[in-house]
Amino acid sequence: MAEEQKKTDTEEKKPQSEPYTPPKGASTVLAATLGGKRVDYEAEADWIVLRKDEKPAAEMFYTRYFLKDAGDRPLTFIFNGGPGASSVYLHLGAAGPRRADFGQRGESLPPPHKLVDNADSWLAFSDLVFIDPIGTGLSRMVPDDKKDGDKKDGEGKKDVEYWQLKRDLESIGEFCRKFLSRFKRWESPIFLAGESYGGFRVAKLTRLLQEDYGIGLAGAVIISPAMEFTLLDGSDYDTMMWLDSFPTMAAAAAWHGRARKLAKGEDHAAYAERAGLFAVSELLPVLAAGDLVGQKKRDTTLDAAADWIGIPRPVMRAKNGRVAIDWFVKNLLRDKGLFLGLYDATATVKDPYPDRDDWVGPDPTLHVIERVFAAGINALLGSSIGLSTDRDYDLMSEEANKNWKIDTRRHALESQVGATDDLRYGMSLNPHMKVYLTHGRFDLVTPFFTAERLARLMKLDDERRSRLTVKHYDGGHMFYTWASSRHAFSKDMAAFYAAALKAD
Repeated sequence: MAEEQKKTDTEEKKPQSEPYTPPKGASTVLAATLGGKRVDYEAEADWIVLRKDEKPAAEMFYTRYFLKDAGDRPLTFIFNGGPGASSVYLHLGAAGPRRADFGQRGESLPPPHKLVDNADSWLAFSDLVFIDPIGTGLSRMVPDDKKDGDKKDGEGKKDVEYWQLKRDLESIGEFCRKFLSRFKRWESPIFLAGESYGGFRVAKLTRLLQEDYGIGLAGAVIISPAMEFTLLDGSDYDTMMWLDSFPTMAAAAAWHGRARKLAKGEDHAAYAERAGLFAVSELLPVLAAGDLVGQKKRDTTLDAAADWIGIPRPVMRAKNGRVAIDWFVKNLLRDKGLFLGLYDATATVKDPYPDRDDWVGPDPTLHVIERVFAAGINALLGSSIGLSTDRDYDLMSEEANKNWKIDTRRHALESQVGATDDLRYGMSLNPHMKVYLTHGRFDLVTPFFTAERLARLMKLDDERRSRLTVKHYDGGHMFYTWASSRHAFSKDMAAFYAAALKAD
């Protein structure tokens, strides 16, 4: 009895952990001009708590926009990729009611950087939910209540549990299900849109959401995706990465006046299309078999390939047709002291070290625009919506990117992982779902020709093929920063949504 009393006294003296309190969101009503009409919309920045074993595990941040008194509209869940990227790029670059201000071709304007009304916002045809995966934006894991000395490495401090392919997908599924219940939107037509690794997510989720979370999809928009990880790395013994980047290099060469196969009056889009046909019909046998095609055929083909992408013929022969994208952006305009963008090969920046063979300066696309998006999202959340938080908004988590795993042991890019099979499965699972697959023509990181090939390798019958649209736009990875492409993309999206909502 005395021992039991002593135990009770000891328990009462233990410090009690504070009850969990989720972060406090904010909401307001704003106005926008959509389709020539001034409309009011609800803007909210808040968190949804994800759970593990019925306990709070993570806080997933979102920004939503609902038109007021507009009935049961379509609802689109939107995210970017990385992995490790927040949703800020599609949010303030393409679909949101306010956008970051750029030049006509995505150039950064002089500071201060301000938001402007987005006449091309998808809010005109869908309510929008921008999701920041765990470890990005303002999304974080919930720390446990153990003392620091009792914690395992990273436990309660880092978001590593969610930096895995499967766990990441599950977190998106859990979020979507909770969101639909919170806002009573289960009867709304649901769309997904994702960019880069986010496009990979979308393709995977077309199967997972419908199979495991009971969420039927009206449509999926896959933007600048990395669909198959094996296509991201090349070597002396494979072919496809070198093949896929070739038409984009040709388009860049045409843009910069270095293409030696350009026909009179031919634009860069048509030139890139012809380069793709050359790549699969003539360059591919050389990449796959080398000297087996014969020395004369090899040399003739490689010389032609050099002319297509505007580099010296001896260099192409020495590289055996395998031109790395980082070599290309460093060397195409090296005689002018200019370096091209990996994410948009039309963009250039002065090379600070023109005598060095390796590039060690800023990328003229991705690095230059980060500050524009950073200023925009902080102004939007704090000044426009009224969110108050001590957290820093992480646009891109390098830590998440470096530590991303397939499972608890392997990095996600170390295996033959893809999403195209899941997309095929999702299209068979739901005969009503439509898919839109798109790239920027000048993106060397996830080249458009990959989508052209994969779409033709999916073995779709005529019915499923009719539900898949493949279309590309001028610009790079974030082609929507080009004014003309953003406008065209929004117009095409309005038509895509309208077609997806029609009864079959």
